[in-house]
Amino acid sequence: MKKIELFEPAMCCSTGVCGPSVDPALLMITSAFDALQGVTTVEADRYNLSNNPDVFSERADILAAIKDDADAVLPITVVDGQIVKTGAYPTIDELSDYTGLVFVPAEQTGGCCGGDGGCC
Repeated sequence: MKKIELFEPAMCCSTGVCGPSVDPALLMITSAFDALQGVTTVEADRYNLSNNPDVFSERADILAAIKDDADAVLPITVVDGQIVKTGAYPTIDELSDYTGLVFVPAEQTGGCCGGDGGCC
């Protein structure tokens, strides 16, 4: 089983998808990790510095990486215990490489509610 861990900077909530303006990268990574929760061959966990400081403190590799400048290296992506990316969220292509899975966008049928018109 593949294990993917994402160590993220301190955010207002566990996913960072809150407030009036949502970062598209956070929205994408939240959707991707939500999709991975249903996959039996992948364990995917996200750790937020403000909500999960204990997980950060238990990992010598993460502590060493953030020691000098946490803002520059977070988020950190770890695959099977190895740091594979720092300073930015993984892309969909990278997540595909890490997991061996193909991510496809959810289908939308017109309009924000799925109809032919504009928003509801």
